[in-house]
Amino acid sequence: MQIGVPKEIKNHENRVGITPAGVSILVKNHHRVLVEADAGKSAAYLDEAYEKAGAVISSPAEIWQSDMVMKVKEPLPEEYHYFWPGLILYTYLHLAANRQLAEKLLAEKVTAIGYETMQAADGSLPALNPMSEVAGRMAVLIGAQFLQQQYGGKGILLSGVPGVRKSRVTVIGGGVVGFNAAKTALGLGAQVTLLDINARVLANIDNQFDGNVQTLYSNSANIATSVRSADLVIGAVLIPGAKAPILVSEEMVASMEPGSVLVDIPIDQGGIFETTDHATTFDDPIYIRHGVVHYAVANVPGAVPKTATDALTSVTINYAAEIANAGVLAAVDKNKTIASGLNIYEGQVTDRAVAKSLNLDFHAI
Repeated sequence: MQIGVPKEIKNHENRVGITPAGVSILVKNHHRVLVEADAGKSAAYLDEAYEKAGAVISSPAEIWQSDMVMKVKEPLPEEYHYFWPGLILYTYLHLAANRQLAEKLLAEKVTAIGYETMQAADGSLPALNPMSEVAGRMAVLIGAQFLQQQYGGKGILLSGVPGVRKSRVTVIGGGVVGFNAAKTALGLGAQVTLLDINARVLANIDNQFDGNVQTLYSNSANIATSVRSADLVIGAVLIPGAKAPILVSEEMVASMEPGSVLVDIPIDQGGIFETTDHATTFDDPIYIRHGVVHYAVANVPGAVPKTATDALTSVTINYAAEIANAGVLAAVDKNKTIASGLNIYEGQVTDRAVAKSLNLDFHAI
């Protein structure tokens, strides 16, 4: 199989779909790998390293004619003209919040496998977890930055100092993003409250942090109270394949003190705050509504591309090799994790949550 790796064109998306080490694995499996010139430069992987691993440096047009294209982020409209029937697209898709992309993939009969819906037997999301770990930790660092007054924040230090109260951080969602956000915020010295709907998740958080994180059952009353008193609120809720639920109303946001900060990590799935009605970019990362700083960048791990690319490839490459070695249908039949990542096949939606979110017909593969 020929596998293509284009350069990401999303704003400040500095990750790349595969490392040179990943290329070596595919080449050893007798596949041809094409990598766009400078695709890995921002992640500290130069063309020479890819060529040494066995890749061919090529143009976008030739790369997109490959049997399978490996990316990091979803294709942007500028890339839609590259689609063709039978193309295997293996990347983060987040189709539940992107009808335009879903309809184009369906019309062109592209086979689309989304990292974010790949689910292991234990219910974990192996291809999403590494980026969720990065995003959760980054969310706190981002929040600490934008709490500074020059960015529109209320001018407080996340950790406080002796004799001054620590900042209050509310994390909504106790999955991988939420756990890592709580861990980082607590490590920096903040007072942390975490909300989730799963009692076992809350018990695990309580045990992991020796009771130092305030855990609350996630309902509208507890969310309202926790948001109102917080200096920093981090949205960390994800339903695989589905649009993120709106959990924080505009009224709740308006109740916060001016200069407080929101970081909406699942914005690429629609976001959980009623006031984060659009994604932002690294060039223009924030806007202020009701006096509250809103940070809604959809590709947060792109800010640390070396770490993120290494972590992502370590998980995605083995599934990529399975798909390339056996073909899509055989790989899906053999590996349920790959099967759960199949969002679209030959013009039909094959992920139930995606179909429901977009009000499209679902077809079991």
